[in-house]
Amino acid sequence: MAKVKPFKGLRPPREMVTEVASRPYDVLNSDEARAESEGNEKSLYHIIKPEIDFEPGTDEHDPKVYSKALANFEAFQRNGWLVQDNEEHYYIYAQTMNGRTQYGFVIAANVDDYMQNRIKKHELTRRDKEEDRMKHVRVNNANIEPVFFAFPDNAELEAIIKSVVSGAPEYDFIAPDGFGHHFWVIDDRKTIDRITELFAEIPYLYIADGHHRTAAAALVGNEKAKQNPAHTGNEEYNYFLAVAFPASHLNIIDYNRVVRDLNGLSEEEFLNALNKDFVVEDKGVDEYRPGRLHEFSMYLGGHWYSLVPREGRYDDSDPIGQLDVTISSDLILRDILGIHDLRSDKRIDFVGGIRGLGELKRRVDSGEMKVALALYPVSMDQLMRIADTGNIMPPKTTWFEPKLRSGLVIHKLDD
Repeated sequence: MAKVKPFKGLRPPREMVTEVASRPYDVLNSDEARAESEGNEKSLYHIIKPEIDFEPGTDEHDPKVYSKALANFEAFQRNGWLVQDNEEHYYIYAQTMNGRTQYGFVIAANVDDYMQNRIKKHELTRRDKEEDRMKHVRVNNANIEPVFFAFPDNAELEAIIKSVVSGAPEYDFIAPDGFGHHFWVIDDRKTIDRITELFAEIPYLYIADGHHRTAAAALVGNEKAKQNPAHTGNEEYNYFLAVAFPASHLNIIDYNRVVRDLNGLSEEEFLNALNKDFVVEDKGVDEYRPGRLHEFSMYLGGHWYSLVPREGRYDDSDPIGQLDVTISSDLILRDILGIHDLRSDKRIDFVGGIRGLGELKRRVDSGEMKVALALYPVSMDQLMRIADTGNIMPPKTTWFEPKLRSGLVIHKLDD
């Protein structure tokens, strides 16, 4: 059962939230963060990407950069740009994109739930990326950025969301990317206790986005437990910052592929090779988006194509084998284009669906890439079924949008 708790959030005063809040650390590079924070000493980038306070080109993993993160974090608190709540709260965080709003509970999730796989994952993590975030958590003794969870729909939790958001939000703003962000503080004790009870009835939480941050937060908490001879399990370091959304609120968008060459084939030879496993239909020069599971859109030589796998080319009873990312990886990228390792092969790149099909066309038309594949998005049901069966999705399968805004609330590990 999911063990969660309220916490004393560290967060910006209402009038400063738009100056403090930022995009997550891993969706932009150092130069972009430096540009976005220019002239804004209150930007959270000074804590989550502190290399921006050094000369361009400074290694973000240099020990002095982690030390700068802590110095900035302490300065933000001294200056009143981040202020800790006096009482423990849950919070509601909502995001609006294209007229659609999703609502999640801001919680302190339990480290042991992660260690015992009651918080389920669907992607592999890399130790180097884990260690980077672990250093950041250790030096600040805080979870500066939240991780992104999903949970099976629950009618009473949905009713609590509706009740809370009927009141005025603590924060309500539109970020520079056009997405709306809305935030409520839950201060009613009975409601807080009931949220804890209801989550305790939910068997599993699911990592939607932020596998490395989740692993880092949990591993640091586990370290602290082992280092504390008086450990009881009730210390704040036993928990980490998360936003948990009902599964039906979330929308996974497509995560597409572009490839630099055709593995020595001409365009005609490549199309002929595709015909073995797919029904290939030329859709002309207008953008064509796949309309259903097991249909792919391909851009090649100025034309869009529909690709539908032929009978018997995949196994719909296999939770991994039925994924469109697996079908395309096996039958197109591996068998025809000779790409065997999506994580390391430099001939392939990945494009989040938020950029649109126009980005695929642009990269092929520019000559940088030779062919583009657009995939139908994975569903939340597929993601949860794969996590439940202990399977791991292939790399670059899911893309969640909008991303959580960082800096709305922070969880300290010592209070």
